[in-house]
Amino acid sequence: MKSWLAGLTLSAALLTQAAPIDDLVKAAEMDDGRTVLGLLLKGVDPNQHDARGRRAIFVAVHEGSQRALDSLLASPLTRVDEANAEGETPLMIAAIRGALPAVQALVKRGAAVNRAGWTPLHYACSGPDNGVAAFLIAQGAELNARSENGTTPLMMAARYGNSDLVPLLIKAGAEPRAANEQELTAADFAQRGERDKLAAELRRLMKERQRAADAANSAK
Repeated sequence: MKSWLAGLTLSAALLTQAAPIDDLVKAAEMDDGRTVLGLLLKGVDPNQHDARGRRAIFVAVHEGSQRALDSLLASPLTRVDEANAEGETPLMIAAIRGALPAVQALVKRGAAVNRAGWTPLHYACSGPDNGVAAFLIAQGAELNARSENGTTPLMMAARYGNSDLVPLLIKAGAEPRAANEQELTAADFAQRGERDKLAAELRRLMKERQRAADAANSAK
């Protein structure tokens, strides 16, 4: 009888420690870093999905819940590079939102700056930026990374990014002559985005780079 009661008491204690994942995700959504930390200390797995199929780290990034994100990243159990159903990592989501503090925190925690296919830099160049692209480049982001269809960050910046991104990428060494699988260059992307002036400047750079390359080859 005593052993049975002891087992029952232990089971009850474990149940009180194992708070549901729904509470953790809700705390992340509300940017309640203290509750997030408390639930993690009680044994909640931060990588589980809640009843709506959401993971806490993605919710924190999407909602701009920096305090909650910091608490999640403080746990060694939180997997920072596990992608969602669309193949996006938390760093990619933070990058496209221009959430520099979140990007910095994720990279500090070990999130991969480079990956096969679409990268955080591609995503940064598609959003408001807020210094995210420059930070990722400083962290070693591949300037001429290719998505599955050959798209580069420069192409995304040319069509979707803010006005500072293309000069930033070019200065850092991005290749304006690169083309994707549809034979579209960054200049073509700019043209499709009705950024005619930028398209003209990119075409000028392409010709300039090609002349320099031809001259270098002739000198060999």
